[in-house]
Amino acid sequence: MSSERGNSAIIPCLRYRNAHVAIDWLCEAFGFQRRVVHADERVVHHAQLVFDGGMVMLSSADSRAIDDRPIESQRQWGQLIVQPDEIGGSETQVCCVIVRDPDAHQAIATAAGAEIVIGISDQNYGGRGYACRDIEGHLWWFGSYDPWRDTDGQALASTSTPTSTSTT
Repeated sequence: MSSERGNSAIIPCLRYRNAHVAIDWLCEAFGFQRRVVHADERVVHHAQLVFDGGMVMLSSADSRAIDDRPIESQRQWGQLIVQPDEIGGSETQVCCVIVRDPDAHQAIATAAGAEIVIGISDQNYGGRGYACRDIEGHLWWFGSYDPWRDTDGQALASTSTPTSTSTT
């Protein structure tokens, strides 16, 4: 898919116990495409998956190389990041992905085994979307609301300061 938004400066990074399987599943269920995968038979050291101008990076949660030597950088991240099932399925953030047709996207994700945790619905701020968990419990939001566009679908001017605030 081509990008209307350009490259993002903020890229979510996820860790998976079975990153090889997760890459295949994320491509099948969510529509990502492999951009780069640095891996050996056991460990995905670094992978980049792209979707319509956006990207997620991921790696294996395992900190051992194929010869069982510890991979220091992976070990360090493993001390900072836990998997959702290690904290009762909770998450402290969610990956949000803009899709053109969230209903169709949800149908494909459901068929691939995604656990729908918030069903498809219209949002009071615009757009339509749903939330689901992937095969290792990471939380994702897919919806048609695009914060880079106004309600008429026109691209908003780039700005580094807020133009308005709303409290409800």
